[in-house]
Amino acid sequence: MSDDLFDPTTPEAIDADYGDDAIKTLEWKEHIRLRPGMYIGKLGDGSNADDGIYVLLKEVLDNAIDEYMMGFGKRITVDIAEGSVTVRDFGRGVPLGKVVDVASKMNTGGKYDSKAFKKSVGLNGVGIKAVNALSTSFEIMSVRDGQMKRARFSAGELLEESDIESTEEPNGTLVRFTPDASIFREYQYHDEWIVPLIKNYTFLNTGLQMVFNGKNYRSRNGLLDLLGENLTKDPLYPPIHLKGDDIEVAITHANQYGEEYYSFVNGQHTTQGGTHLAAFKESVSRTIKEHFQKSFDYSDIRNGMVAAVAIKVEEPVFESQTKTKLGSRDMGPEGPTVAKFVGDFIKKELDNYLHKNPEVADEILKKVQLSERERKAMAAATKATRERAKKINVHNRKLLDCSIHLNDTRGDEMKKQASSIFITEGDSASGSITKIRNVETQAVFSLRGKPLNTYGEGQVVIAKNEEFSLLQAALNLEDGIDGLRYNNVIIATDADVDGMHIRLLLLTFFLQFYPDLIKKGHVYVLQTPLFRVRDKRASKRSRGAAPKNVDSEIYYCYTDEERLAAIERLGQNAEITRFKGLGEISPEEFREFIGPNMRADRVNLRKEDAVAQLLEFYMGKNTPERQNFIIDNLVVEDDSQIS
Repeated sequence: MSDDLFDPTTPEAIDADYGDDAIKTLEWKEHIRLRPGMYIGKLGDGSNADDGIYVLLKEVLDNAIDEYMMGFGKRITVDIAEGSVTVRDFGRGVPLGKVVDVASKMNTGGKYDSKAFKKSVGLNGVGIKAVNALSTSFEIMSVRDGQMKRARFSAGELLEESDIESTEEPNGTLVRFTPDASIFREYQYHDEWIVPLIKNYTFLNTGLQMVFNGKNYRSRNGLLDLLGENLTKDPLYPPIHLKGDDIEVAITHANQYGEEYYSFVNGQHTTQGGTHLAAFKESVSRTIKEHFQKSFDYSDIRNGMVAAVAIKVEEPVFESQTKTKLGSRDMGPEGPTVAKFVGDFIKKELDNYLHKNPEVADEILKKVQLSERERKAMAAATKATRERAKKINVHNRKLLDCSIHLNDTRGDEMKKQASSIFITEGDSASGSITKIRNVETQAVFSLRGKPLNTYGEGQVVIAKNEEFSLLQAALNLEDGIDGLRYNNVIIATDADVDGMHIRLLLLTFFLQFYPDLIKKGHVYVLQTPLFRVRDKRASKRSRGAAPKNVDSEIYYCYTDEERLAAIERLGQNAEITRFKGLGEISPEEFREFIGPNMRADRVNLRKEDAVAQLLEFYMGKNTPERQNFIIDNLVVEDDSQIS
C-alpha cells in the first residue's frame, strides 16, 4: 500500500503492533546475509563480471594488493577449484592477536590510520567480513616471523580458533572461502572474468607476480601493457605513456568510433568512472585543443580515443561499497582537488609530449579533422532522416519505451541498472514481448525487415538509414555511450536463418560504430527455447500455461540435448513443438523467458577474437568464398519427431 493511500483509521493501521518487540537489532553477519546487495552489489551466478562471487574475490585480493603497494610481498597466488577460492599473499601477515577480529568484527582493520595504508582501496573495515558472512566455509591464516594463527568460520560464525604456534611458513596471509550456494545459486567461477581481473592488478602494480591456478602473470610496462591487451584495432600512433607521482596515463587513437576508457583508483577498476575520469577526459580534450590552437569540438578530439588513467588518492570515497565509481573531490585531506591534480599533470606532460613528438601530434590532428568532417556530414544527414521519420510518425511506432524514462528522466539508479531494450524483428515478433514485458524497466524497439549491412560503411550512410538512425535515437547514442538510456541492449530475433542473419547485421552495426558498447558489457543476445516438450495427455489443459520447472509435464528446451532428455523422461507421450519465431510463443509462455530467469548471452569483444577478420569474411564482399564455406559446413536439421 503506498503512503499516499494509507489511512491511519483503517483496521490495518489500528491493529499494527509497533511496540518494543517490533524493534530488532541484527548482528553484523545477519545483516550482511539479509542485505547482501548493500555490500557486494548484485548476486548473480558468475556468468557476468560484476556478479557477487567476483566481488568476494576482489575484497580478499584488495587486501593482498595493499600489502604489495606498501612494499611487502612481491607474489600473490590465487587458486580456484570446485567453487572454493584460496588467496595467499606474502606480505606482513595480519597481527596474530587480531586474526579473528579482522574477519568477524565490523569496522575493524589496519587501514584507518593513513600512515600505515596511505592509499588503500578498502577503508571501511567491511571487506573480508562480508566474504566471511556470505561463505559456508571461511578460513584465515596469518604468519608473522615464524609464528602462525588460524581461524575457521561458517556464515560468519566462529567454529575454531587455533593457538599461536611455530611454523616455517613465510610471512603473509592466507584466506580460503567457499561462497554460500544458498545465496549464490548454482554459481560458478569463470576464468574469462578472473583473468582480466588478475591482469589489471599486474598492469597497475608493475613488478608484482600473480599466480592464478599455476599460471604466472606479470607486467613490465604498466598501462601500456593494459592498452595492448585491450586494443581490438591497431593504434594510429604509439600510445603516449606518462607517469608522475600518484598518476599514470596511457593515450592513443584507433581507427574506430566512440571513446574507450579504463580508469583506476588505488588499483581498483572504477568501471563507472567518477571524478578522476571526468577530469581526465576534460583536461586531455582542452590540452589538445589548445596545442593546435583550433576551435575543435571535444567530441571530435575524443572520437576513436582509447586511454587508461590510474591515480592514487588518500582515503578514497566511492559511491558504493562495490567501489566502481570514485566520488572523492580531493586527493587527500590536505591535497589539491582531483580535477586540479589531473588537469595540471595532463596540461604540462601531454603538451610537452606533443611538442617533442610532432609526428604523433600530426596523427592526432588528422584523426580529429576526419572526425570533425564526419560529424558535420552525419548531423546533416541525421536531421533529414529524423524530419522524414517525424512526418510519418515512424519513431513512435517503432519504440515502446519503459516507464522509468517516460515518467522520470532521472529515475531510480537501481532500476536504471535493470533497464533493458529488446530489439526485435518486426511487429509480430515483438508481440509477445510487448504484452508480457515489465513496463517499468523493459522497452521494445521493432525493426522493419532486415537492416542494412553496415560493414565498410561510414557514419553518414548510417545517418541516412532510417532503421539505424532511429535506433541510435532510441538508445541516445549520438554523443557516445555516456548517454545510453538502457543498461542492457538485448537482440531478440527468431531462432531461424532469417533471425540469425538479422542478429549478425545488428552485431555488425554495434561492432563497427559502438565497440565500447560491447566492451562495457551492454549488448546481449536473448536465448529463447527452441523446443517445447510436453505430455500429450496434458497438452490440452496446459496450452498457454506459463513455463514450469523441470519436474513438471512440460519442458522448454534450449538445446537438442535438453530436448532428448525431455523426450526420454516422457517416453511415448512426448509431444515436441519446434519454435521458429518469437511470435509463435504465447505471451504467458514468454513471461519466464524475459523475467528474472531470462537467458541472455553477453556479447564480448576481445583482442584475440580477431573481429576485423571475422567481419570481413562473414559480412564483406567475398561472396563466392563465403558461399563455399556455407556449403561445406551445412547442417540439415532433423524434423522427423517435431510437430
